[in-house]
Amino acid sequence: MIPSADPTVFGHVPDGRAVQRVVLRNGDLSAHVLTLGAIVQDLRLEGVPHPLVLGSDTPDPYFDAMQYFGAMTGRFANRIGGAKVHLAGREWPLDRNWLGRHTLHGGAQGVAQKLWHIVDLAADQVTLSLTLPDGDMGFPGQMQVHLTIALDADCALQFNLRATTVHVTPCSFSHHGYFTLDDSGTLDQHQLQVHADHYLPLDGDSIPTGQIATVAGTALDFRRPRSLGQQVIDHNFCLSEQGLALRPVARLSTPTLSMQVETTEAGLQVFTAPHLPPNGLPGLGGRSYRTFAGVALEAQAWPDAPNQPHFPPALLHPGTEHRHITRYRFTKGPTR
Repeated sequence: MIPSADPTVFGHVPDGRAVQRVVLRNGDLSAHVLTLGAIVQDLRLEGVPHPLVLGSDTPDPYFDAMQYFGAMTGRFANRIGGAKVHLAGREWPLDRNWLGRHTLHGGAQGVAQKLWHIVDLAADQVTLSLTLPDGDMGFPGQMQVHLTIALDADCALQFNLRATTVHVTPCSFSHHGYFTLDDSGTLDQHQLQVHADHYLPLDGDSIPTGQIATVAGTALDFRRPRSLGQQVIDHNFCLSEQGLALRPVARLSTPTLSMQVETTEAGLQVFTAPHLPPNGLPGLGGRSYRTFAGVALEAQAWPDAPNQPHFPPALLHPGTEHRHITRYRFTKGPTR
């Protein structure tokens, strides 16, 4: 293990503050992490001649079409229907940044758009902190967030997040990295397996209807490995084993590489990036990211959980601590 390197300036946010970048290494795995949005900008495995994630070599795309690429999302990841929640006897209106009617990823200035602060840095990990003010994007309660992004010796990228609040508030954080295990620019050779018997159907605005449906007999049945190809997926899978235990929940694989997802969370959003433009977005090393260039596997609370009392709870109360761990572990060779 080499000594940790000092952060470098990657660019600047519109108000002139610097976006810092740190380089992490452990064994065969290395990562570039930005203080903007806690973005994993680049991820590499020794002996694999291409990045494992979609990212940008310059800062500007992260303020525009790539605003969630590789970022941490919250204070409530995914969608809240109607951009409002009822808590402590009152209604809290939230930022309407999805279709002008709903809240997505904590609002237009959620944690993916904020500058995090480096509080600890080692060769293989960085700890970032963020204070979300009371009323930020409409959410009640000042929230303190600490996130450690680490590379494990077994070739795993790990996120360990802790959060506290002074007022009951919706709480769900998720890493929004787009993964690609080959350099083809498509998902044609990728197979996915998800340990989920159910998923959440959506209405026309991509808000959960409240129904919890079986995956059996649907295009979302990934209980056994299946090809992703060019299938449009943007759904929450209701993980079969719920609770706070870290456990394997999904596996993505190609003929030469596989990635296991482990998490403590109750849901996994699978998003195959159908929104990317046919003419492409500029990516790492001159790559162009077109439709289905990568897949996001976002461990999270179930979307709209604050408004769906029969969903697993996703509220953080004063005097308690929200804990979230997610690991992405890479191995060479196909799924086993």
